[in-house]
Amino acid sequence: MLRRRLNRLLGGDERRVDSRTIYVGHRSSSTTEAFIPPKFCDNRIVSSKYTVWNFLPKNLFEQFRRIANFYFLIIFLVQVIVDTPTSPVTSGLPLFFVITVTAIKQGYEDWLRHKADNEVNKYPVTVLEQGRKIRKESEKIKVGDVVEVEEDETFPCDLILLQSSRDDDTCFVTTASLDGESNHKTHYTVPDTEKDLESLNATIECEQPQPDLYNMCCLSLGPENLLLKGATLKNTQKICGVAVYTGMETKMALNYQGKSQKRSAVEKSINAFLLVYLCILVSKALVCTTLKYVWQSKPGQDEPWYNEKTQREKDTNLYLKMFTDFLSFMVLFNFIIPVSMYVTVEMQKFLGSFFITWDKDFFDPEIKEGALVNTSDLNEELGQVEYVFTDKTGTLTQNNMEFIECCIDGFQYKYRDANSELDGFCVTDGPVNKVQEKEREELFLRALCLCHTVQVKESTKQSQGDGLIDQVDGFGVDGEVPRPPQEQRGFIASSPDEVALVKGAMRYGFTFLGLESKTMKILTRNNDVEMYELLHVLNFDPVRRRMSVIVRSKSGDTLLFCKGADSSIFPRVRQEEVERIRMNVERNATEGYRTLCVAYKYLSAEEYAQADAGLREARLALQDREEQLITIYNQVETGMSLIGATAVEDRLQEEAAETMEALQGAGIKVWVLTGDKMETAKSTCYACRLFQRNTELLELTVRTLDDGGRRREERLHELLLEYHKKAVQDAPPVKAATQDYGFIIDGATLSMVLNSSSESNSSRYKNLFLQICQNCASVLCCRMAPLQKAQIVKMVKNSKGSPITLSIGDGANDVSMILEAHVGIKGKEGRQAVRNSDYAIPKLKHLKKLLLAHGHLYYVRIAHLVQYFFYKNLCFILPQFLYQFFCGYSQQPLYDAAYLTMYNICFTSMPILAYSLLEQHICMEVLLDNSTLYREIAKNAMLRWGPFLYWTLLGVFHGLLFFFGVRYLFSNPALQDNGQVFGNWSYGTIVFTVLVFTLEANILTCRTLTLLALDTRHWTWINHFVIWGSLAFYMFFSFFWGGIIWPFLKQQRLYFVFANMLSSVSAWLVIILLILLSLLPEILLVVFRKPRGPHARQLTSKHTPLIH
Repeated sequence: MLRRRLNRLLGGDERRVDSRTIYVGHRSSSTTEAFIPPKFCDNRIVSSKYTVWNFLPKNLFEQFRRIANFYFLIIFLVQVIVDTPTSPVTSGLPLFFVITVTAIKQGYEDWLRHKADNEVNKYPVTVLEQGRKIRKESEKIKVGDVVEVEEDETFPCDLILLQSSRDDDTCFVTTASLDGESNHKTHYTVPDTEKDLESLNATIECEQPQPDLYNMCCLSLGPENLLLKGATLKNTQKICGVAVYTGMETKMALNYQGKSQKRSAVEKSINAFLLVYLCILVSKALVCTTLKYVWQSKPGQDEPWYNEKTQREKDTNLYLKMFTDFLSFMVLFNFIIPVSMYVTVEMQKFLGSFFITWDKDFFDPEIKEGALVNTSDLNEELGQVEYVFTDKTGTLTQNNMEFIECCIDGFQYKYRDANSELDGFCVTDGPVNKVQEKEREELFLRALCLCHTVQVKESTKQSQGDGLIDQVDGFGVDGEVPRPPQEQRGFIASSPDEVALVKGAMRYGFTFLGLESKTMKILTRNNDVEMYELLHVLNFDPVRRRMSVIVRSKSGDTLLFCKGADSSIFPRVRQEEVERIRMNVERNATEGYRTLCVAYKYLSAEEYAQADAGLREARLALQDREEQLITIYNQVETGMSLIGATAVEDRLQEEAAETMEALQGAGIKVWVLTGDKMETAKSTCYACRLFQRNTELLELTVRTLDDGGRRREERLHELLLEYHKKAVQDAPPVKAATQDYGFIIDGATLSMVLNSSSESNSSRYKNLFLQICQNCASVLCCRMAPLQKAQIVKMVKNSKGSPITLSIGDGANDVSMILEAHVGIKGKEGRQAVRNSDYAIPKLKHLKKLLLAHGHLYYVRIAHLVQYFFYKNLCFILPQFLYQFFCGYSQQPLYDAAYLTMYNICFTSMPILAYSLLEQHICMEVLLDNSTLYREIAKNAMLRWGPFLYWTLLGVFHGLLFFFGVRYLFSNPALQDNGQVFGNWSYGTIVFTVLVFTLEANILTCRTLTLLALDTRHWTWINHFVIWGSLAFYMFFSFFWGGIIWPFLKQQRLYFVFANMLSSVSAWLVIILLILLSLLPEILLVVFRKPRGPHARQLTSKHTPLIH
C-alpha cells in the first residue's frame, strides 16, 4: 500500500504498463533464464482509518478542523499566554472532555473496522504449492498462487477459473456482496486447460486492475472466467483458480465508492446559529472594551488610590493593552459558545439510532433480520424528507415471479390443470384443433425450455431427503410441477423470470432436464427425451434487453431461440406477426404483468459458420470486446419469426399501497425510477395508489415524441411548454387544487432533456422538466439506466430550496441513487445496497413508521436539544456581561472557575440529553394514524430563524431576570440573622443556583405540560434519575467544593459561601420566586395557546402542540 501511494505521489502511475503478466503457480515458461517473480501488492484488505501510531495526530487534526473545537483551542492558548480573568482550566477541561469522548467514539468505530479487516485477512484458505495443499492466511496469498475454494466459501481474491469439480467445467457463484444480486451466475473454466495443475506451465496476460465488475480484457479470457473476491461458490463442490488481482487491487476494493459526507439540515442550522452567537460574543467584548476605556478616561478612574499601576503597566503600549483587554473579555464571555453541544448531539444521534434497531415492528421473520443503521448522523433528516425516489422491482414489488399465461400466434393460453385438454393448456380464444397450432405450441414450449441459462440443482443429502427447491435471488420456492414426485427438480437461475418461464413450460408438459457436456435435455409431454447441442449463448444485457441461444437438434438443424422485451424483439421480426401478438402484450402490461416476447430462426450452415467465426474472433479481442460481441449479436438476431409472448406476475410488497398513500398524505412526493417498460410500471403505480383514477397523466416518452410527425427535439420542446402551461402556469393554488397530475418519462427522452445538442436548450429543458415534475403528485421514470437514476436525484436535490431527498432500492443498480440522495435506504435484497445505504429496512411497509414516527420524533428532539443549548448558554453568560457594568469593566468573573468548568459538562447536559432521547410529545400511534402531522415540522420548521429568535429572547429575558432579581435582593446587604454581609461570590452563586434550578425546572415543565393531556407513561426512571440527580449533584458539589480547604488552590473563593447562602431565608425566597417568574411566560403560553390545524380537535386529548 505504501509503495502504491508513493508511486502515485511521484507520478509513478503514469509509467505503469497497460497489462500485467502472471505466472501460474510461479512457474516460468523459460527454462534458460532465471525466474524473477514480478511484484504485486499483497492480499491484505484495509478499510480502517487509523493505526496505533497515527491515531493521535490524525484524530486531533480532524477534530480541530471543526470550527468550535479550534475556537476553544485558541481561547485556551490565550488564557495560557495572556493574563486573563479566568483560569485556563475553565476552557481546557471542557475541550479535553469533548475531544476525549469524540476520540473514544471514533477509535471504537475504527477498532471495529480493524476487527472486520482481521476476520477477512486471517481467514484460512487452501493454496496448492508443488502438488501439496497448504493452509494459509488469506492475507498471504500472492498473485500467481493457485487457490482451492470449496462450496459455500467466498473467494479470497480475484481468480481465473482453472478447474471445476463439475463435469461440464462450470461453476456457480452468487455476487450479492458485490452487486446486490443474490441469484446464481455461471462461470466457465479456461478452455483446453490441463487437468493436472501440478504440471501446468502457463502465463496470463491481462489488463491492470480496473473497477469494472463486468468486464475484463485478457487474451482469450473474459468476465465469464473471472471469479471476483467476495463472491460465494454455490452448487459446486470445489474449484481451483489462479490469483490475478489481490488485496486493494481486487475489483471489489477498487469498485467501492466511498460515501460522500452527508450533512444534515440541522448541522447547517447549528453552524448558522453559531455564527450569530460568535457575532454576539465579539460585540460584547467590543462594547466592554470600549466602555472600559471611556470609563477610565474620567479623572481618577484609571488609577484609583487603592489600585496603583506598576511601572510595567504604565510602559505598556495603549493599543496592545486594548487588544489584550479585548482578548480577556472574549475569554470571559466565551462560554456563550456551547462547545459541549457537539458531543451531546453526537451522543444523542448515536444512542437514538438504537431505537430504530430495537424496534420490533421492523423485524422480518422471513429473513430473521431487523432494521440496520449504518450512519446515525442523519436521524433527524428522516423527519424532513420531501422527495422519495423508489425502485419498482424488488422494492414496490416482491421480485417473486409466477407464470400467469402466454400468447401463441395471437391466441391466449391460460393454465388450468395438468389433466385438461392439450396437457394443461386452456385456450381462451381462437381454434385449438389444428395440427399446425399444436406444432407452434410445442415450438414455443421448446423455446422456453432451451432459451435460458437455468441449471438443474445438483442433489445433496439434504435435498434428497427434503425435496429440491428453486434457488433464485437467495430464496427457496417450492416447485409446483404437475409431474410425479420423483421427477420434481430444483433450478438455479440468474433471473427469477427465467425460473418462472421454465416452470411454466413444465406445467404444460415440457420439462428441462439439465445441461450436460454442452447438451441440453428436455422431456416432452409424450415423455420423449430430446437432446440439443448448445453451441452459443448470446447473453442478456440491459442495452439489447434480450438474450439468445444457438442450438443444434439431433436431426442436424441449427436454431436460434431469442426472448426479450417487446421493444427489442418487434423490430427484428415480421410486422404481420407483431400485430397478432401486440394486443395481448399491451393488455398484460396494463394488468401489471412482466412480458417477454419469444422468437426463433433457422440458421443455414453458411449463416452459422459466419456467426460462429465472428463470435470466436470477438471473444478473443483484447480491445472493444463488448462492442464487437454486440455487433455480432445484432447481426445474428435479425429476420426472426415471432412465436408468442409470456406474462409473469411480480406481486406488490405487503402494504405497499398503504405506505405510498401515507407518504403522500404527509406531503412527500414519490417518484418511481425503474428499468421496466412503461405499461408495467404504470399499472404498478395505479396499484400502489400513486396514480389515482382521476389523475391526469402527462406522458413524455419516445412514443409521444413520434406522434407529431416532426423532429423529436422540436416535439420535445412543444410538449414541455404544453405540460408546463397545464401543470404550472394554469395550475390553481395548492389548497384549491382539484386536479392531480402524474408525469411519465422514459430513459431515452430523459437523455434528450439532460443532454440536448444545445447547451442553452439543455438548461431550459431541464428547468421546464423540473418545474413540471415538482407540480405533479407523482412521477414515473421508466426504462432508466442506473446513472440516470442518480442524475434525477441530483437534479432534484440541487433544485431551488435544496429539498431533502430519500432513495430506496434493493439492487446494485440502485446504489448510485442511494449514494446521491440525502438519505439512502436499502429495501429487500442486495448486500451492496445495504453497505451503501444509510438505513436498511427489510420491507417497504417499514418506511412509513421510519419516517412518520421515528423521523418526526428524532427531528423534534434534536431541534429542542440545539435550541436549548444556545438558550442555556445565553442565560449563563448574560449575567456575566451585565456584571461588568457594575464592576468598572474590570473583567471580574461573576462565577467561580469550578462552576464555569462544570456547567456544560455535569450540571445541565445530561437532563437535556435524556429529554432529547426519550421525549414523545405525540405518541407513535397518533403519528402513524395522522400522516399530516409530518407537515407541521417540514422544511426545518423548528430550526428556522423565528424559533431561534424566540429562544434567544427567552434567554435574554431569563438572564435579565436572574441578574436584576438577585441584585434587588442585594439592595439589603444584611441577608443573615447575624448581620453578616454577602459578597460578590455569594451574588454569583445565587445567580448560578437560580439558573441551574430554572433550567432543570424548564425541562420538567416542558415534559409535564406536554404529557399532562396524555399520561405519564413516558416518564421513565432515566428521566427522574438525570434531572433529580443533576440537581442533587450540584448541591453536593457546591457543599463539597466550598466546605473543604483545598491545598492546591491559591485562593479559596467559595469557602462556605454556598452553605451560608442557604442559611438565609431571603436567599431561599428569591431563588423560589425567580424560578417561578422565569417559568410563568411558558406556562401561560401553553395554557392559553389554542391548538391549530385540521386535526386539532381530535388530537387535543392526545397531545399538546409544540411549545416552541
